[in-house]
Amino acid sequence: MSILIKNILLLDGKKRDIYIEENIIKKIGEGLNLPADKTIDGKNKLAQPSFINSHTHSAMTLLRGYADDMPLLQWLSTKIWPIEAKMEEEDVYWGAKLACLEMIRNGITTFNDMYWHFSGTAKATEEMGMRGIVSAVFIDMFNKEKAKEQIGLNENLFREAKRYSNRIAFALGPHAIYTVSEGSLRWASNFSKENNVFIHIHLSETEKEVRDCIEKHNLRPVEYLEKIGFLSERVIACHCVWLSEKEIDILKEYKVKCVFNPISNMKLCVGKVFPHFNLKEVGIPCLLGTDGASSNNSLNMFEAMKIGSLLFKFSSNDPTALKAERAFDMATINPAIGFNINTGKIEEGMLADITIIDIERPEFTPGYNPISDLVYSANPSCVDTVICDGRILMENKRINGESEIIEKAREVAFNLTKRKL
Repeated sequence: MSILIKNILLLDGKKRDIYIEENIIKKIGEGLNLPADKTIDGKNKLAQPSFINSHTHSAMTLLRGYADDMPLLQWLSTKIWPIEAKMEEEDVYWGAKLACLEMIRNGITTFNDMYWHFSGTAKATEEMGMRGIVSAVFIDMFNKEKAKEQIGLNENLFREAKRYSNRIAFALGPHAIYTVSEGSLRWASNFSKENNVFIHIHLSETEKEVRDCIEKHNLRPVEYLEKIGFLSERVIACHCVWLSEKEIDILKEYKVKCVFNPISNMKLCVGKVFPHFNLKEVGIPCLLGTDGASSNNSLNMFEAMKIGSLLFKFSSNDPTALKAERAFDMATINPAIGFNINTGKIEEGMLADITIIDIERPEFTPGYNPISDLVYSANPSCVDTVICDGRILMENKRINGESEIIEKAREVAFNLTKRKL
């Protein structure tokens, strides 16, 4: 399929035409007169690279509002894990479809996911036309039999993932150092290296995690992971709030990517602010995520950019901290590079992952700086059209099958809460 977007505003302030052939941006210029299967009028519109949500648990949309205003570990152990034990693949499929629907409406075309029932998420992502780095939660709770079971499952899922399109990438998802044994973490590292797949893990999210690690290993979490040979450029470490300077240097050495989740960190009161300044200073890539809809409670990257930026300004008493351009990069080009996806910019030769924004709105008036408007003013209602891999997923704010997905997800969620183990 070919798409021609006419006379649309780019982030540099220039109006251009964008020609897409198959899934690639083939040409950007003025007055392009190329034959296309679909022509989009870009008048009063802005083209931006689509967002990448670098950390989420997509099917937790089913648990949105189910358990709020609780400490993290109490929230996990008394509410989240018990209901997740009841989940089946069909539940996750509809929860993930609802998440994809919400993310598309937010201008997100790619997400890095960790959740139960890999196949449900992968199938939903494939059907919704998005890109997903999909991992199954790996938790063995230091039980050898459970570890063996989880390893076998992930080996099977790795093979299964090859049946999906190249928009679906398999990843490993060891939950955290306090839920996964050393043997399983070592296995994950070896498997990642042998098969060149990413590892998606929660790291140094709470002070308790750090204290417990020191008590158990006489090392901080990053030091422990280095000791067992876990760290590499394939590790996507999420939260990374309670890091020491030494740990930051270690993460830099191994080229680990760190994901900032400002809203869930604030809501669950993890006690510190993501050390963006320190990470930036040593050159560690910083990505942005929403976390799951049960701890956020939305999958809104506009909100994540704005709140993340404001949080740094407030905590540092510096209004120049995390400027709009840098927050925008954390939601676009930084994760594109981090996940080795040829997107994150609107340039010739890049994958056609484009979000079209309606700028004939109060939020974009008068319109001095498009990126400032996107970070500090915009919201999901500004998103008009979303293109992923050269395919239109939403046009003029309409997504096919939206009502059915919402209705079915609501039904699945309430049935889940009533289900007995």
